[in-house]
Amino acid sequence: MTDTLASNVLLVTVDSLRTDAIEPYGGEYETPTFSAIADRGVVFENAFAHGNWTPMSFPSILASRPAFADTGRIGVDGATTLAERVRDAGIATGGFNAANGFLTEHWGYDDGFGDFDAFVGGGGDGRAGEFVAAHPTWGAWLQLLTSPFRRVGNIVRGGSDEQPFTDASRMLDIERGATSFVAETDEPFFLWIHYMDAHTPYVPAPRYLREMSDRRVGKVRMLVAHVRTGLGWSVGDRTLADLRTLYQGAVRQIDASLARVLSSLDDAGIGDDTAVVVAGDHGEEFMDHGHLSHYPKLYDELVHVPLMIDIPGLESSRVAAHVGLDAISPTVCDILGIDPADGWTGKSLVPTIRDGSAPRSDPVVSVAVRGDDVTQQPIPRRLEEGDLLVSARERDWAYIRNTVTGAEELYDRRSDPEQRTDLLAADDSVAPETPAARAHDRLRDAVRDHVAILEAIDPNDDDDGIGDDIETRLEALGYR
Repeated sequence: MTDTLASNVLLVTVDSLRTDAIEPYGGEYETPTFSAIADRGVVFENAFAHGNWTPMSFPSILASRPAFADTGRIGVDGATTLAERVRDAGIATGGFNAANGFLTEHWGYDDGFGDFDAFVGGGGDGRAGEFVAAHPTWGAWLQLLTSPFRRVGNIVRGGSDEQPFTDASRMLDIERGATSFVAETDEPFFLWIHYMDAHTPYVPAPRYLREMSDRRVGKVRMLVAHVRTGLGWSVGDRTLADLRTLYQGAVRQIDASLARVLSSLDDAGIGDDTAVVVAGDHGEEFMDHGHLSHYPKLYDELVHVPLMIDIPGLESSRVAAHVGLDAISPTVCDILGIDPADGWTGKSLVPTIRDGSAPRSDPVVSVAVRGDDVTQQPIPRRLEEGDLLVSARERDWAYIRNTVTGAEELYDRRSDPEQRTDLLAADDSVAPETPAARAHDRLRDAVRDHVAILEAIDPNDDDDGIGDDIETRLEALGYR
């Protein structure tokens, strides 16, 4: 045990959150809650996820372990989770996931949480809630059609108009879970909440769409954009712009929800003694490299993510050095005065936050598993279910390798932030003894070392069968 920096820690993870979607990273739309956290805390400008999808990324976040490294399967079975480490130190733990089927008990994500709910079943509205949970796009229709009537009824009853009236993303469920946990739990505690609003299909409440655009996109065009993409039609500039507006509206909805959660900390009198960590689990593609959503690729739009840490009493700053999300678990432990678990790959960022020490310089390694086609579903749940793609990143360079075909790519993130020009495409493009050549050698070695770790794994052959609720929810999110 070491000295504590805060009695409590709130970890907020946001599915599919791009860096350019929030103001602290240059986003053009207002996100006041994210901005307030950035103003108080430390913004890591070059934080990278360890995978392109939730199941590839989250083992690093909640267990500081690479995906597949312990069992050859997704999930955190076989690893010591952050919640287990915190619980064993006598600290209360609560975890609330807005119905991402990959973050459930089946894959070990409840381990260590005294209070846990993944909300993969029906909501609080009976069969209607169950239908919305399984069909979130239809939830958008219900939201649009019923919100004027619900608003009028709410005004007549003298109620608040601050929250949406339909909870297709289960945002209100995790809000209620989090605020109840805060109200009912004596200090100290560790609380994790995971938002799904920015994940496809983007179905924010109409009020947040109106904040994003002066066009009347909220009614018909919103649904037309969903229909076009759902049917596999070509995505033109207008549809792409509407999808981005929907996405930004969803991010703004998260921002408003997070403000209410933070207010609950203040209401309980513990806001000044609670550290807040905010991270995207991966990004989102809007035709940056030819697709939508987050298919198995390892370019920056999917791997470069927000990471902000606000520890009360410490100065705010911005850190340009590269860091990985596997630093989250040891950082939370460090804040709470707990030693990290043996086997965790990440290192605490508290020294960087507290005194400006440089984080470790090792490249950040990320993985994806790709089947016969980029858009093939379902998401591979075992290492052997497709080609393994591995990338290694530093602040200035990104290297990607298909470990089966041997194809490799190298990008200069300073001059080519969108990663359009592969420096390895031409034989003479990386001359010996140049910065690019040295980066290529360094990052290629990091990828080879990581692949060697995964190749040494003895796969766990336990049955992968999961419950109907989880399968239904995964199908609703597009994962068959």
